[in-house]
Amino acid sequence: MKKIKLEILGLSSSQSQTGSFALVLGETEGNRRLPIIIGMFEAQAIAIEIEKIIPNRPMTHDLFKAFASNFHFTVEEIIISDLKEGVFFAKIVCSDGLKKSEIDARPSDAIAIGLRFDSPIYTYENILAEAGIVLTDEAEEDKPEPKTEAKVRVKKEASRKDDFKNYSIEKLNDLLKDAIDKEDYERAAKIRDELSKRN
Repeated sequence: MKKIKLEILGLSSSQSQTGSFALVLGETEGNRRLPIIIGMFEAQAIAIEIEKIIPNRPMTHDLFKAFASNFHFTVEEIIISDLKEGVFFAKIVCSDGLKKSEIDARPSDAIAIGLRFDSPIYTYENILAEAGIVLTDEAEEDKPEPKTEAKVRVKKEASRKDDFKNYSIEKLNDLLKDAIDKEDYERAAKIRDELSKRN
């Protein structure tokens, strides 16, 4: 079965399920989008890696990478392999250089792990045909360009909004350290973005 390469286009709060997030994947050579509803912790694990935030202690997906490295195997690719009754399934394709193995996983965990190995993400035509959303030319003109460099923000369900524009650079650095110490990576990403705007 022919594999279709996907890229991460966005990650945002789910409108349909409170406490969940929508991970939007898109064909690299097409206009179909594949939205997958994932949990808050998995969304955070994906966002942390995309934003290149280094936590004080390794998260589960970082632990998987360290374990894999120590035992000399790598993740070659992630495949969104199946869709049953609205639930997506994935496989992590691993190799030790001699033998390939496929490990069943939830798509959110597979993608969080795949990002840490810079592994490509694929799916099959039948899954995109069933669950993909086609963007027409008109819809694409109305929408902003997708974030192909995968600059993603996780939007909190809470209505609290942090406005960091009025803080000094020293204060922002203190807040960033505090957010990382408390493992509040969503806030850390926002602070880091404000610091980046000023440099």
